[in-house]
Amino acid sequence: MFASPDRMPLPREFFDRPVLEVAPDLLGRILVRATPDGPIALRLTEVEAYDGPNDPGSHAYRGRTPRNDVMFGEPGHVYVYFTYGMWHCMNLVCGPEGRASAVLLRAGEIVEGAELARTRRPSARNDKELAKGPARLATALDVDRALDGTDACAAGETPLRILTGTPVPSGQVRNGPRTGVAGDGGVHPWRYWVADDPTVSPYRPHVPRRRRG
Repeated sequence: MFASPDRMPLPREFFDRPVLEVAPDLLGRILVRATPDGPIALRLTEVEAYDGPNDPGSHAYRGRTPRNDVMFGEPGHVYVYFTYGMWHCMNLVCGPEGRASAVLLRAGEIVEGAELARTRRPSARNDKELAKGPARLATALDVDRALDGTDACAAGETPLRILTGTPVPSGQVRNGPRTGVAGDGGVHPWRYWVADDPTVSPYRPHVPRRRRG
């Protein structure tokens, strides 16, 4: 599946750039998840940038922890976190090493292996909803914390890889506030998506969680 020019792996240098350059450039790229049952390929249609120490919305804003350790490492690695006690979300680390910036993969179109994705997302009403949102994307691709730290740029076999795909022309890229981010981090217009693409998730502002009395 790597023979055509649009199916060549992206090199590490692609990720070793400022996160606000990498994030919109990921739109239209192909994420491939290798599983024992076969590959699942997804065209990225929505992402969010998180800029480490400059970004109150980033997991790395307050420094290095066991949870976010991968973000401080080599660009091109996968950072997976668990949230709300239910869901996994997948990010791609951007460089330089030690900078702790990353791009959250928010949504995409399954272009190969949809039958496998459907088995993991049986509640999806149609294929456009299989990976419509970051938790759905991770679920459809069977991504969890076991894949945290995966090198998507490694030579040879790897469970996750990003291929060249077809970059989205700048005129079709939109950006706006990030979804569900609170406080000072919520003002950044660092969510990027493909205009009018049906797989893009709806925008939702942050809503504080209420504690039960």
